[in-house]
Amino acid sequence: MLKLTPILIALLYGLAVYHFSAWRTRRELDQRSTELAEPRLKAVCDRLARALDLPRIKVHVYEIAPVNGLAAPDGRIFLTRGFLDRYARGEVTAEEIASVVAHELGHVALGHARRRMVDFSAQNALRTALAAVLSRLIPGLGGLIASGLARLVSARLSRGDEYEADAYASALMLKAGLGTGPQKSLLSKLEKLAGAGGSATPAWLLSHPKTAQRIAAIDANEAKWLNA
Repeated sequence: MLKLTPILIALLYGLAVYHFSAWRTRRELDQRSTELAEPRLKAVCDRLARALDLPRIKVHVYEIAPVNGLAAPDGRIFLTRGFLDRYARGEVTAEEIASVVAHELGHVALGHARRRMVDFSAQNALRTALAAVLSRLIPGLGGLIASGLARLVSARLSRGDEYEADAYASALMLKAGLGTGPQKSLLSKLEKLAGAGGSATPAWLLSHPKTAQRIAAIDANEAKWLNA
């Protein structure tokens, strides 16, 4: 039992850190967001709501400059002011914004936020256990190797979540009569919109899959559904 103590402590620490992070995020979002009021964007969100048999989908605007959408741990959906500014300048369409909302709804519906809490805690325990073992075998480098391996696991899990949320969004966009075109066109724009440019980081280290791979997966899903 004593040998398991460090792992149990790491699990508890991971849970504590996750809950503190979720609380801090919720407070930040509460203080710096308002409900989306733009008529055209509300109209396309209403189409998504009807496809889900919901009275409405409440979307909030998070007042920060980066271009992003997010699903909060409590299930709320947010678009950043940076995204809305790009929409106001005509760089993205209302339908493309709707695809972001659909994607974040996918994260909520598929329980990714709750699963990430478990994943984070497990990865913290794995990192601690590996660091303890590897530090004995490779003094000075064991901790770094353990952190790198934990990062790989985290990135892989995150990429899986993104593919799942993309598939959910595709199905919802099709059901709402918006199609997958806006989803794919926005993905093609995102790196430029976010100011990321090209990335030399290998795809297996990224928390999001490469754009071409995501678009290919959307095409494959749509072809499968249409031929079913």
